[in-house]
Amino acid sequence: MVFSSNIFIYLFLPLFMATYYLTPARFRNIAIVIGSYIFYAWWRVDFLLLLIAITLWNYVLAIVIDKASSDRARKYFLLIGVGGNLLTLLYFKYMNFFVENWAFLARQVGASDSFATNVILPIGISFFVFQAVSYLVDVWRRDVPATTSLVQLAAFKAIFPQLVAGPVLRYKDLKDQFLNRTHTTEKFAEGVRRFIYGLSTKILLADTVAPIADRLFASPSPSLQEAWLGILAYSAQLLFDFMGYSSMAIGLALMMGFKFIENFNNPYGSRSITEFWQRWHISLSTWLRDYVYIPLGGNRKGEFKTYRNLLLTMLLGGIWHGANWTFILWGLLHGGVMAVERWLRREPKPDAPTHTPLAWPVTMLVVLIGWVLFRAHNLTQAFTVYGGMLGLNGLTPSADQVWRQSTPELFFLLGALVIIGLGVRQAWTGRGFVPARGSRMELVALSLLLVVSLMRLSAASYSPFLYFQF
Repeated sequence: MVFSSNIFIYLFLPLFMATYYLTPARFRNIAIVIGSYIFYAWWRVDFLLLLIAITLWNYVLAIVIDKASSDRARKYFLLIGVGGNLLTLLYFKYMNFFVENWAFLARQVGASDSFATNVILPIGISFFVFQAVSYLVDVWRRDVPATTSLVQLAAFKAIFPQLVAGPVLRYKDLKDQFLNRTHTTEKFAEGVRRFIYGLSTKILLADTVAPIADRLFASPSPSLQEAWLGILAYSAQLLFDFMGYSSMAIGLALMMGFKFIENFNNPYGSRSITEFWQRWHISLSTWLRDYVYIPLGGNRKGEFKTYRNLLLTMLLGGIWHGANWTFILWGLLHGGVMAVERWLRREPKPDAPTHTPLAWPVTMLVVLIGWVLFRAHNLTQAFTVYGGMLGLNGLTPSADQVWRQSTPELFFLLGALVIIGLGVRQAWTGRGFVPARGSRMELVALSLLLVVSLMRLSAASYSPFLYFQF
């Protein structure tokens, strides 16, 4: 079940909200658990059992860590708990990758490659495993006590707005909200507002420009114009798809009385890759900072180890996104550029300008080059697109591609790029372009966006969120 579906909007959401608010306050966490389990089981009931098993595992291990009599024992049980979580992730997300590469190596030396597997990837496993890891680490660090309420931990692990595609939440940030949260008309209205903006962003922008990217990435020899059009379309699609989901998740949480972390802040207005990761998928980047980069030593152990830590952290970020060499190279690209940026800033000059004129175009070029790896199914497809971006397959689009392009799709892509440009302006100047909150103009805009989005949703085919695959 996805947020941008008729069954969610017209059936699940109203039934859940009615049940939630009719339930006495002390039982609402139970309502969250039951509703979220139904939401997840709508896809596959068997993988709901995996989510429950991970919840029970971390519930027990956190209590054991909290009550261990010595630091050595606490660390020992932490390693067992985190290891169990990561082994689960490794099996479900990376087993196919390992087997495929083992078979490839075996064929190169003439050995048998008969071993095969086909492990199905549970939706959202990367998100709820990372949440589990941070919970155990925070208990071990004594940042938060282990909860003795299984219902409370289960509600945190399963709360459906973030269950399958984030944001990556931390128990210590939401603990108090599970114990006591406020429900007001203003908060609910703000949640509806955020949900409508997210839904319209997903339906009217991301889904509309997606066919352009799909066609051009599938081209066996894209020309210069085709390749650049394709990567621009995908860059817009990915931003509005994931930003739309995050906005809907935040809005749904507000309707339930929760406040989630913001996940985006005009990332395409960044003037360095370092800044990009302060604006893009903020919940993941801060997780990687706090649970990978800083534990590795951060910037406290000399220049070389700082660069190494940046590279390793972003490599893990790439691997987290998917079991493919394309994601590994994507992570290394971002980590390597961040290391270079830090090296260039190692001796800042007081009179040096904050940003050079080339900062933004160079940053966006790196981001676009990286998105090719992010979108491509394999390295062959990625290098085919790179060849097109360099003009190696010709400069002008083929007659077949010209015939297949849709004027409405191109119109919406232009609109998406204009909105991105306004976001860049907001990132640089702080001046927004959304109508004043609660104004008559915004109410009219929200009403129109909702009506048009629901009309298109009813007419469109199924379109899952891109980050469901992670």
